[in-house]
Amino acid sequence: MKNFAQKFGKFLSGMVMPNIGAFIAWGFITALFIADGWLPNEGLASIQTPILNYLLPILIAAQGGKMVGGDRGRVMGAIAVMGCIVGSPDTTMLMGAMAIGPFAGWVIKKFDQAMESHMPAGFEMLINNFSVGIFGMILAILGYYIIGPVMAIILSVLSAGVQALINVNLLPLVAIFIEPAKVLFLNNAINHGIFTPIGITQAAEAGKSIMYMLEANPGPGLGVLLAYWMFSKDKMTKDSAPGAIIIHFLGGIHEIYFPYVLMNPMVIIAPIAGNICAILFYSLTGCGLVGASSPGSIIAFMSMSPRPQMLLTLIGVVIAAGVSFVVASPIIKMSGTKSLEEAQQQTASMKAESKGLTSPIKEAGKVKKVVFACDAGMGSSAMGATKFRNRVKAARPDLTVINTSVDNIPADCDIAVVQTTLVERAKKSAPNAQMVTIQNFLADPALDALYIQLTTGDEAVAESSGENTDPVVPTAVPSKKVMVAEGIKLNQTPVTKEEAIQAAGELMCELGYVDASYVDAMQEREKLVTTYMGMGIAIPHGTTQAKGTVKRTGIVLLQYPDGVPFGDENANLVFGIAGIGDEHLDLLAKICDALEDEEILEKMKTTDDVEWILEQLS
Repeated sequence: MKNFAQKFGKFLSGMVMPNIGAFIAWGFITALFIADGWLPNEGLASIQTPILNYLLPILIAAQGGKMVGGDRGRVMGAIAVMGCIVGSPDTTMLMGAMAIGPFAGWVIKKFDQAMESHMPAGFEMLINNFSVGIFGMILAILGYYIIGPVMAIILSVLSAGVQALINVNLLPLVAIFIEPAKVLFLNNAINHGIFTPIGITQAAEAGKSIMYMLEANPGPGLGVLLAYWMFSKDKMTKDSAPGAIIIHFLGGIHEIYFPYVLMNPMVIIAPIAGNICAILFYSLTGCGLVGASSPGSIIAFMSMSPRPQMLLTLIGVVIAAGVSFVVASPIIKMSGTKSLEEAQQQTASMKAESKGLTSPIKEAGKVKKVVFACDAGMGSSAMGATKFRNRVKAARPDLTVINTSVDNIPADCDIAVVQTTLVERAKKSAPNAQMVTIQNFLADPALDALYIQLTTGDEAVAESSGENTDPVVPTAVPSKKVMVAEGIKLNQTPVTKEEAIQAAGELMCELGYVDASYVDAMQEREKLVTTYMGMGIAIPHGTTQAKGTVKRTGIVLLQYPDGVPFGDENANLVFGIAGIGDEHLDLLAKICDALEDEEILEKMKTTDDVEWILEQLS
């Protein structure tokens, strides 16, 4: 449930956060130019309504569509949300945008997948444009009659529930859920999914909303950090607290205080109590912000406060910090705590779960072997391992990075890097390894996170023997050439993924690398998990069971300057691979070296010089 909420919150945040600048602009226009603002101006104040009613929902829906369906999904989302906006003119359609935007992206993505192997040559532009227009129109109609009104009803119910809590002075109790949710990284699901839409609706009617103050108040976290600074018995914790205070209070990065709470879970009572008191104060005094405070810094928090209530807003922050400090202080003085380092590792572990890194997170110094695993252990994982090894070897020369098939991950593996669809098989093969799940082996955010994980500590480097223990890629060139000029076909016309794989397989058959049955195994391998590697490269190859049909090691290259669609990505270079043992790894290493030079990679996608390509890969 927690993982689902984290992913849901991350998805909502992904729609909202890139557009926070627009929210802030709307908030400043409101704070400055409305009748009660700092610089009242009726003309300029009129800008805020179109931003609220049209710009913000369109931006969110477009971003949601893009996250699911790419650029075509972005356009679909923007079209579809207009139906929601016009169909429910009395409701700000942020929730409608969050619903219909991703749905629109999903619709066009499914259409593109259905057309992948059926697109008539020469009709691509016509079909692509008309499909977005027709489906966009249908979804706009759906939004007008169904999605918009339904979301308006949901928002009305939620708003009524909040108002009921306010009327009976129970709104402060939401802090009981907010503060633990923040420490568990669930705040995005609550904040962007519920508080912001309700807050905008209330602010549109009353000029301000207390909903913006529930999660963003920096006071509760400030009180916890002050208590650790004053009373912690651990020197490292005590010395680190002042810096954390600056980052939290002025920078608005609330995550900085989460490890301090996790050091002693009883401390969570302090921010809960502080926020309850602050919300109660804001409720009794009728306070609210005119726009979202993001990030939750005191600067952003105060800048979104209406001018007549700035002092009250500040008092609420002081109350939250003071109560949190008073409650946290005796807990910290009387209780033993785990070290700050352990708590930071726990925090990193929890945060990493939503980024492809699954618990338990290994300490950098204890990681000695990283294994990249794919179905056959032949191509995808080999290139991924080579590229990552080259990237990490300067900082971690003691680290072993190898590749293998997903069913043969060695028992001494510390971290296994696998594609999402293979993770269950990997867990059976290496139950004690940390799993890093990725979409592709060359350019995936989880690999960046893994690199940071393995290189952020000095301990690992200090323990290094200084010797490079990489055992994977042979330094000697194999005696038999695995790529020849006859195996390179340039300037191929666009085809489907299946046709490109078939062409690569047939070319390997012609050159005597494989039996004809290997081509069918290449198609089956693609159905299991994509062989698209990222950066415009795909390396289709057979399944593990098909290795017996390989006659000799060979690699072919088909160049498609206009690209071949591999799912949501286009491959310009399709390498067909058949390998016996490790004979093909040297050439894969050369390909990875070429990837490091962007100019060479881009030229390789368009050149008509076969000899130049052979020179780069020899």
